[in-house]
Amino acid sequence: MRGLPRFLRENSLTLVFGAGFLLSLVGQALAGCAELNSVLTTASLHPVGCSEYLLTSDFLVDVTENWQSEFLQFFLYVFATVWLVQRGSPESKPLDRIGRESDEEQKTGAYAGPDSPASASAGGLRQSLYSNSLGIVMVTIFLLSWLAQSVTGRVTYNEEQLRELQEPVGWTTYVTSAEFWNRTLQNWQSELLAVASMVVLSVYLRQRGSPESKPVGAAHTSTGVEG
Repeated sequence: MRGLPRFLRENSLTLVFGAGFLLSLVGQALAGCAELNSVLTTASLHPVGCSEYLLTSDFLVDVTENWQSEFLQFFLYVFATVWLVQRGSPESKPLDRIGRESDEEQKTGAYAGPDSPASASAGGLRQSLYSNSLGIVMVTIFLLSWLAQSVTGRVTYNEEQLRELQEPVGWTTYVTSAEFWNRTLQNWQSELLAVASMVVLSVYLRQRGSPESKPVGAAHTSTGVEG
């Protein structure tokens, strides 16, 4: 890592995961296009090109369905960890810091340092919004992804309805249907399980050098300590 240019070294975590995201998205598009064309060919319908597939509801509903569950996970975790703790987990705050914490602990207002963001030393609405900006952005992306999933999911569902010579349904009917909530809750339960597993397993297990783990020699009861 030391031989890399400074920008690449200092942003390597984002760049690697960003590249992995793009490669996975391309792979999903290619595999999804092949699957859709197999269905269309079986139904004696004209297949679509991969560029055309990117604009279909089949592709968009799968993408937005995954996005909304991921951002739901982060939104819930960001807000829950303000008030909830787990003894012994590095994913939790120390047990004596439950709540929003004081201005001094958060380095806001009069306690802001010279290198603090300008919004931290500002007062009123500006500071309030900045103090909750991470959660606000997470819940906004979740809601937009959920809305996009419901719209594209309805289009996909209605396409299947028409192929089977059945009546299409409206948006309200679709978002209250078993089809929609079956797809949605499949993702929600897996994301919540993953978070709960990370919180509990990190109490007893270690990964040397990772900030998601406690130091190897830290006691199991050490809370809010990162390696």
